[in-house]
Amino acid sequence: MTTMPFIAPGATLGVMGGGQLARMFAHAAQQMGYATAVLDADRASPAGLIAHHHIRTDYLDPQGLAQLADVSAAVTIEFENVPADALARLAQRRPVAPGAAAVAVCQDRAAEKAHFVRSGVACAPHAVIADADELAAVDDKLLPGILKTARLGYDGKGQLRVTTRAQLAAAWNEFGCKVCVLEKMLPLAHEISVIVARASNREVVHLPVQQNLHRDGILAVTTVPARDIAFDVIEHAVVSARQIAATLDYVGVLCVEFFVLSDGTLVANEMAPRPHNSGHYSIDACDLSQFDLQVRAMTGAPLIAPRLHSPCVMLNLLGDLWPEHGEPDWAAVLALPGVHLHLYGKAEARRGRKMGHLTVTAATAIEADRTARIAAARLGLADW
Repeated sequence: MTTMPFIAPGATLGVMGGGQLARMFAHAAQQMGYATAVLDADRASPAGLIAHHHIRTDYLDPQGLAQLADVSAAVTIEFENVPADALARLAQRRPVAPGAAAVAVCQDRAAEKAHFVRSGVACAPHAVIADADELAAVDDKLLPGILKTARLGYDGKGQLRVTTRAQLAAAWNEFGCKVCVLEKMLPLAHEISVIVARASNREVVHLPVQQNLHRDGILAVTTVPARDIAFDVIEHAVVSARQIAATLDYVGVLCVEFFVLSDGTLVANEMAPRPHNSGHYSIDACDLSQFDLQVRAMTGAPLIAPRLHSPCVMLNLLGDLWPEHGEPDWAAVLALPGVHLHLYGKAEARRGRKMGHLTVTAATAIEADRTARIAAARLGLADW
C-alpha cells in the first residue's frame, strides 16, 4: 500500500459494522474532531445511535456502500466478518484500513494458519479438512484436538473438542461437512494477546501485552501488565505479532492471540483485523487507546507508542449478569476506587452477549487485582 496522506480532523470517518467496537471507535474519532459514519442494518446498533451518519443497509448493498464512500474520507471495520468484497469495492473510491486482502486472510482459519507459517511464527499442529478424503487422512497424532469451522467462528462458536476419529467425523458432519481446521490440543499454561497498530509507511507500535482468561470460549478477565509471563516470552510475542502484520502488509489495528505452553513455548492461536476485547482496558489505563490508534492508522496520523499509566484488570460483562427484572448492582461496584464502567447501549441482555466491560485501575498491580476481585464478587462473577 502507498503511504496514505494525512486526513485532518473535521473529515468524516466510516466504519463497517455498528457494534460496541464501532461505538468505541466513534467515541475516539469524535473526541479528535472527526465526524463518523456507520454502515449497519440494525436500526438500534450501538454505534449507529451515536454516529453522525447511520447507513442502515446490508454490508454488500451497492447503494449503502456508495453512500458510505460519499460521506467518508476513509473507512475501517469493527469485526472480521465484514465481507472482503465490500471492502474491495470501497477501496476503489476511498482508503480502507485494513485492506480487503488482509481481512480475507483473517476470515479463514486455514488461510490464517498458512499465514502464520509464512511469517515464521509457530502455531499448533493442524490439518485442513475440506472433504471426506482429507478427513480420512487426518494423522492420529492430531487427536485429541479441536475441530473449528474455517469461517464465521468467534467467541468459542464453531468449535468442538474431539478425542477419537469417530468424534471427529461426527463433529465434521455436525458442521455440515464444511471446510474445517483440526488443531491438536496443547498443554496450555497461559493465554496472551498483542495488539499492534501499523501505518501505511510501515511504522508500527504496540500496546502492552495482555494476559487473558477465557471461560466457555469468551474472554472473561484481562490483566495488564501480564504478571505471570516471562519477559522473554513477552518480547517474543511482540516480535511475532509485528512479523505477522508486516507479511500481511497490514494497515490498522491488529490483535494476535497466543498460547503460552507449559514448557514456555509460544504459539499463535488466531488474529483479529480490528481492535480487540482484550484491549478495551487501554481506554482507561493507557495514554492512547487501541481506538485512538485505529483512528491514527486510518487517517495517516503519526503513531505514538502507548504508555501504560496504571496497572489494571478488565472484566467482561456478559448478559448472564442481568437478572430477569432489573440491572446488576452498579452502585455497589461504582463505590470501589479506580472502577471504570463501560456499557455498550445494547437493548437486550442475552446469555453470552457482551454487554459491557469494567476496568479497574490502581497504583499497583496487586491493588488493581484486589479491587477487581471485590468488584467481581459484588457482581456475582467467578473468581480467578
